[in-house]
Parts: sequence; C-alpha cells; structure tokens
Amino acid sequence: MTAIRGARERARADVTAAIKEEARRQLADQGAAKLSLRAVARELGMVSSALYRYYPSRDELLTALIVDAYDAIGAAAETAFDATRGDGEPVARWTAVWRAARAWALAHPHEYALIYGSPVPGYSAPQDTVAPAARVALALIGVARDAHAAGALRVPEETELPEGVRADMTTLADALGTPGAELPAAALAALVAAVAQMFGMISFELFGQFQGVVEAREEFFTHTAATLGRQAGLG
Repeated sequence: MTAIRGARERARADVTAAIKEEARRQLADQGAAKLSLRAVARELGMVSSALYRYYPSRDELLTALIVDAYDAIGAAAETAFDATRGDGEPVARWTAVWRAARAWALAHPHEYALIYGSPVPGYSAPQDTVAPAARVALALIGVARDAHAAGALRVPEETELPEGVRADMTTLADALGTPGAELPAAALAALVAAVAQMFGMISFELFGQFQGVVEAREEFFTHTAATLGRQAGLG
C-alpha cells in the first residue's frame, strides 16, 4: 500500500511540475494576464477537468508560480549570505547578496516580472506569498544584524526619523522577529530604503530603462550596491 501511495505522490509531483513548466512558458510568451488553465491543459494534452484537480483556478496556479519565484530568488540571496559568513566585511557581504539577486533576475526575467513587475489584473496575492517575498530582504537585514552585533554598523540619528516612520519600523521589527528587533528603527528604515532601491535597479535594467544611459550595467550595479550599503551604515 505504501508503494502505491508513493507512486501516486511521485506521479502527482511530476504532473504538477509539468503544469508549472508550461505555465512559465506561457508567462514568457504572453504575460501573466493571459495565463489560462485551459491553454495549459491543452498544451499538456490534458482535459481541463483533470488540471483543475491540481489547480482549481488560475489564481491558485499564479500563486504557486509566485511563491516558487520568491523562493528561488530568496534562496539565491541566502546562498550568497551564507557563503560570505566570516568574511568580516559587511559591504562585501551586502554586495554579494545584491549581485545574487540580480543574477537570478537576469536568468529568469519573466519570473522576476511576475513578482516585481506590474500587478496581474484581477489577482490578489494571498498571505501565502508574504514569507517567501521577505527572503531577500531578510538576507540583507541579516548582513546588517551581523554588522551591528560586531559593532560595525553606523546607526543614523534616531531624532531624524519622523514619528510615522518610526512607528512603521517598530511594526516591521515586530513582524520580522529576531532579525529586525535587534536593529534600531533608524537603521531598519535605511535598510528598507536600500532594499527598495536594489529592486528598482534590477527592474530598470530588466525593463530597458538603462538603455542608452548605462552600458556598464554590472559595474554600475556593484558600485551602487556598495555605495548604498555604506549609506545604510555598513562598512
């Protein structure tokens, strides 16, 4: 009985992987807004009713693809974070995480666009996407946390932080738990701004906004990562 159940689980995993692969192909060809369960089923030689047993709606399939994409870019960032443990240079660690996120985005532009591009009409992301979406930011906050523990983080003046922003950072620190709670509100605010600028840099490159403006894009990205890391108090 166990062997039969195991075979069924493997078969289901194989079909699920095929559905996702075809859906990603459609994302690349037509964009997320035109993703269709019927079209996916047709390309896989399945009847729609069979596919619905795996994903009852387009939104559930989109959510699965979104979670996979967040997890993939998050894993790339975390690998860079872990690989630089003990290096002792916070800006170098910070830059390594930035570069890992960029490298994943360049290798998977359509999946990056799904999670950081224009919202998909009619789709509302569920709570399931929140934790995967935080992985890159948590890796960067982890660099700052380690620097703070080593006395290598310059914390901005708390008095310069508007009260509304301070309240937001307190809420964020509570939500993050240990990685955020160890950092002062002003430091966390600087990190949030830097993370937003990182994704802005990647998006500008992927979506063609640097065309005719910045040609040495890798060098520019690395330089900007280090500069913003220092501005956020690292180094």
